[in-house]
Amino acid sequence: MPLLEAHLDHLPFMQRALDLASAASGLASPNPVVGCVLVRQGKIIGEGAHVYEKFDHAEIVALKDAAARGMNPEGATAYVTLEPCSHHGRTGPCADALILAGVGHVVVATQDPNPLVAGRGIAKLRNAGIDVTVGPLCAEARALNDTFAHYITTHRPFVTLKAALSVDGKLAPPPGRRFPNQPFWLTGPLARLDVQRLRHASDAILTGIGTVLADDPSLADRSKLPRRRPLLRIVLDSKLRLPIDSRLVHTIEDDLLVLCNEDAPTHRADNLRFAGAQVQAIPTHDGLLSLNAVLDILAERNLTSLLLECGSALNGAFLKQDLVDKCVLFYTETELGPAGLDFATGIASPFLFQERLTRTSREPFQNTNKVDMRLTGYIHDPWSLQRPVR
Repeated sequence: MPLLEAHLDHLPFMQRALDLASAASGLASPNPVVGCVLVRQGKIIGEGAHVYEKFDHAEIVALKDAAARGMNPEGATAYVTLEPCSHHGRTGPCADALILAGVGHVVVATQDPNPLVAGRGIAKLRNAGIDVTVGPLCAEARALNDTFAHYITTHRPFVTLKAALSVDGKLAPPPGRRFPNQPFWLTGPLARLDVQRLRHASDAILTGIGTVLADDPSLADRSKLPRRRPLLRIVLDSKLRLPIDSRLVHTIEDDLLVLCNEDAPTHRADNLRFAGAQVQAIPTHDGLLSLNAVLDILAERNLTSLLLECGSALNGAFLKQDLVDKCVLFYTETELGPAGLDFATGIASPFLFQERLTRTSREPFQNTNKVDMRLTGYIHDPWSLQRPVR
């Protein structure tokens, strides 16, 4: 059978494995999201996904599911969204478990970016005489684990910059045209629902004190999807101006981190801590809070992904220091004019900036009688250091 036709035969079962992985996306961090489906004679005999708190990797969950169904996996085909591991971590190697179970064929969507694995699991399976196919729905599988791929190779969180922009590339109207302490919505409900999915897929979300004072946001994950740990809400606030009566403080559930400089007023730090916030002083760089220090703090907490929802100054600072990996820009048909707030300080136009992006995609969202458009693209490919396995 030609290779393309063989891959097409694998797609429905690999898609099922991807769906299982996606459904567990909020439950796996800091590990990758992985799904596994066991198939014999065209029928699923076991399946599962990895959940961090339950330890078992997806392959083990699927094998246990098959046993619970009274199914023998010997000779079955295992569809796995990420290469089975070959090393001892919190659990034993999944490649060994599949070999012991006697599966006859393993179909892998993509190689594991973890340097401890990176092709070794596939090699172990082949050395045991198991047929291995690599590649079906590779792009989709990698998109699910961009954050893990980046974190495991750089030991830094994967940074996504999200912004809603007018048709003329502005972030918000000038202050004189806004109501104080209220958000200004450019996009419609469907695009804003998509933002909640972005928040759900992130370990942390960050903004600056200027945005907090202007919009009084809550920065909450309102997707209602399950997650292993709360979305960590971070405010860069060098002088600790965060109001005690802000929505961020009122909704604290051990999930608010306020980063300040070392000479921030002690009494303000005490007030925020009394309200339940975590307050931490960090180094400065060129008179501003060090963004590299921010990312180091998140890495120390095993937080693999960071979503930026910031104003012009922080957008510009993160981009200028080349700390953004992915951009998600929502464009609406509203025009704000030349006095509107720039997308990013130091960047003349987002339209020129987005020419730097690779792997771009666009998706429309209906907004009453208008259409919002989401542009997604990468500045850094988290999988670029991976060597393909054939």
